[in-house]
Order: sequence, then C-alpha cells, then structure tokens
Amino acid sequence: MPYVNIKITREGATAEQKAALIQGVTVLLRDTLGKNPQTTVVVIDEVDTDNWGIGGESVTVRRKRGS
Repeated sequence: MPYVNIKITREGATAEQKAALIQGVTVLLRDTLGKNPQTTVVVIDEVDTDNWGIGGESVTVRRKRGS
C-alpha cells in the first residue's frame, strides 16, 4: 500500500488543485510502479509559512524580503 505525503505551504491551494494532486500522484504510481490505485493513500499537509523554514528563516520572512 503506497503512502504519499505532500507538504505545501498554506497559501490558498483550492480543493480542485488538491484533488488534481491526489489523482495525479495515484495515476503516476499506477503507471510507473504498477501500484493499485485502490490501496494508494495520498495525504496533503498544508503548513503555515511561519512554520516552514529555509536557510535559517521562515518562508514568511523570506517572502517579505523578496527572496
């Protein structure tokens, strides 16, 4: 049973976009590895930009600075 965890920043991904990610990953696993879509689990975690850091800074700070 494949388990895929997608982490994205919480910035307004729509339900339709998330559904497309779930469907796309499921199809990719089926087509590439022969995995059964009925047993493929896809979880999307949305993380606040204050809780996501790159290079010692939060994404919030980096975006305010324009990085």
